[in-house]
Amino acid sequence: MKTSILFISLFLSFFGTGNLLHAQEQVKIHSHNDYNQTIPFWNAFANGAASIEADIFLKENNLYVSHDPQGIVASRTLEDLYLKPLESALKMNFKKENQLFLLIDIKTEAEPTLTKLITVLNKYESITTNKNIKIIVSGNRPDPETYAKYPSFIYFDFQELGKSISKENWSKVAMVSADFKKYSVWNGLGRLTEQDYKNVSAIIAKAKETNKPFRFWGAPDTKSAWKAFLEMGVDLINTDSPYNCVQYIANLPKRLVTASTSSKVYTPTFKTDQKNQPVKNVILLIGDGNGLSQISSAVLANNGALSVTQLKSIGFIKTQSADDFTTDSAAAGTALATGQKTNNRAIGTDTLGKPIVNIMEVLQKKKYSTGIITTDEVTGATPASFYAHTTERSNTAQIAQDLVKSKLNLFVGGGGTTFKNTSLNTKFKLLNSVKELETVTTDTAGVFISEGRVPSVLEGRKEALADATKYSLEFLSKKKKPFFLMIEGAQIDSFGHVNNAGGIVAETIDFDTAITQALIFADKNEGTLVIVTADHETSGFAIPQGNVKKHKIEGDFITNDHTGTMVPIFSYGPHSQDFQGVYENNEVYNKILSLLK
Repeated sequence: MKTSILFISLFLSFFGTGNLLHAQEQVKIHSHNDYNQTIPFWNAFANGAASIEADIFLKENNLYVSHDPQGIVASRTLEDLYLKPLESALKMNFKKENQLFLLIDIKTEAEPTLTKLITVLNKYESITTNKNIKIIVSGNRPDPETYAKYPSFIYFDFQELGKSISKENWSKVAMVSADFKKYSVWNGLGRLTEQDYKNVSAIIAKAKETNKPFRFWGAPDTKSAWKAFLEMGVDLINTDSPYNCVQYIANLPKRLVTASTSSKVYTPTFKTDQKNQPVKNVILLIGDGNGLSQISSAVLANNGALSVTQLKSIGFIKTQSADDFTTDSAAAGTALATGQKTNNRAIGTDTLGKPIVNIMEVLQKKKYSTGIITTDEVTGATPASFYAHTTERSNTAQIAQDLVKSKLNLFVGGGGTTFKNTSLNTKFKLLNSVKELETVTTDTAGVFISEGRVPSVLEGRKEALADATKYSLEFLSKKKKPFFLMIEGAQIDSFGHVNNAGGIVAETIDFDTAITQALIFADKNEGTLVIVTADHETSGFAIPQGNVKKHKIEGDFITNDHTGTMVPIFSYGPHSQDFQGVYENNEVYNKILSLLK
């Protein structure tokens, strides 16, 4: 008893009760051969299993839990492994409102084993009288026409679909089960064949007619199988991995999304693409956290194409920082902006903490106009890398002062509140909307699209990034001199950190609408080079399943943090071919400057 209580306390203090209870409310799983778990009963119970299975053998008037007679151990009785722990859980009111099936799979002769089981259960009144607990007998069972003679707390697992029994005996049936292998040889990888899908669907439909919970045994035990059974209407999903199964299914609504936004695909003219012509303007678009899977998810949710996937010049960049295998946005942004790798958290400074001249500052001396756009606050790590210098990305006040002191011609982003007590308005003409950039005649301008955090697309940001890109390009081109504009789609990363596939898809599609505006401008203004890349990948995002026609994507994740994987770099316009290949992120800076002579 003390061991059980201690384990529960440790388990719940580590995982928390809220998430587990919430998971059980959404998911019904059957912990198959539960006695094989490292910690039988508690592992399945704490993780929200709705049904728990124990195989029993009657030997020397004791009920032992084992897979076969050779595995019988004196200490592993039904009482010790299941009935006493369940009794303890009930006394402590754990999950007292949740229904639980305790499936007892009889491996020895039905009648004597069941008689002994009833005798043992009679000692546990808290279990047998609990309306939310059903003891279900499976395996070797008595004749179905005798079910009604057994005590009220004994129910049965029915495995003879199509066979009729009396209404009285049918009332003792609590579950319907079937052997999956009779209907399919699917191993849970890939997909069910069309014929197997029909076979499996037919037996599920037949089981549904009984109005009893249904499960398959002998079924594949993979994520693809769990999802397929869930979608096909299996009531109890059979698994040997209760924790993984519950976590997968409980989080599926956040990972399985249908895109509600779209990007109208623009097909470039390719008139100057990959031509050895002079480069005048550079538009650098950075999708924060935007790895290949993030792009793929948006492509597949957007009818199989994006504007960015029309481009022909493609490469990959390595993102490691100077002091870590996995970079943060500050170090990665600095590498792109300055051509030097630095330590994580550093913005515009080298590994010794000394300021590094960034590409904006280099070009400003060459009479270029410069600007930044972001869906983050303007003091965020990526945009700050193009105007600020600090060893710590959280030095927001210093970064804000660096913006005030900068020679940027334009900024668009969030975080207006940060600048309330600064002289920003003496340096930039602050506008109320990006549309005002159409008519403003000042040399510098700034637009705060939010006072604090910028809303996401899912929160109603609409076409703010595409509009900011369009009007900013018009503003800079009116100056009749070359320019460098950095545009960040910041919140792909934000949704990666919280493992939200819907947000990733929405933000990546939104980022493509900004890419579209850049490509349209490039086609109308010869000498414009467009570069699209990312600072790093976030979350180890993967897309195991989906449906292109229905704009549906299932995402999965390996982390809540950044990863060290390479990220794509796309380019369009004169000398775009120079950005092909595989190279370090800091080389982007040198490649750009080599073209701006």
